[in-house]
Amino acid sequence: MSDFIRLENIVKKFYVGQPNELEILHGINLTVNEGEFLSIVGPSGSGKSTLMNLIGVLDRPTSGSYYLDGIDVETAKDDELSDIRNRKIGFVFQTYNLIPKTNAIKNVELPMLYAGVSGSDRHKRALELMELVEMSDRVKHLPEELSGGQKQRVAIARAMANDPAIILADEPTGALDSKTGHMVMDLFHKFNEERGKTIVLITHSQELADETDRIISLRDGNIVNEEIRRTR
Repeated sequence: MSDFIRLENIVKKFYVGQPNELEILHGINLTVNEGEFLSIVGPSGSGKSTLMNLIGVLDRPTSGSYYLDGIDVETAKDDELSDIRNRKIGFVFQTYNLIPKTNAIKNVELPMLYAGVSGSDRHKRALELMELVEMSDRVKHLPEELSGGQKQRVAIARAMANDPAIILADEPTGALDSKTGHMVMDLFHKFNEERGKTIVLITHSQELADETDRIISLRDGNIVNEEIRRTR
């Protein structure tokens, strides 16, 4: 395994140069290996989601260096970062972020549309992914016709659409009951173990974090603890 995600002395500030300047992350150093299943835990306001946005290149750090699979994110152009987000990273959010008036399979196809995949290939892969998350019987359903767990499984299928190397999951079980939450975690384990996906899980649940290879504890914008649960 190799360094896949490497953050060096990452600082993130908001309102830079203004009287109410706010520093959220205070010099984060973190390496994630290819194929690792990592969790980041911490209380609300600890900087978890800010860190997630930086790892997912949805935002840029104020200072420090970030390398993603050998690419220096700091010097990459916006169109390069957009391409990285679409092809290399799959996102799963607590609120699902499905398009309301679009059925499940069309939601799954969407990232492939942006990647320029042909209509027939998009549909074929989306069907395969819906089967993988055990949602084949719900392909034509709108999000409002699905339960929370079903929505999240569609969201996970969508995250896998372009076969990304990395899945970033921000509180993916936060809106689900514990049984459904464990079903979602089982899918992440499947993608990690059978398909070699690198997974970074943001969670407030110590129980879910205990299922991952390594736990990073964040508090007040600093990494305060690292616990290795299992080695590959």
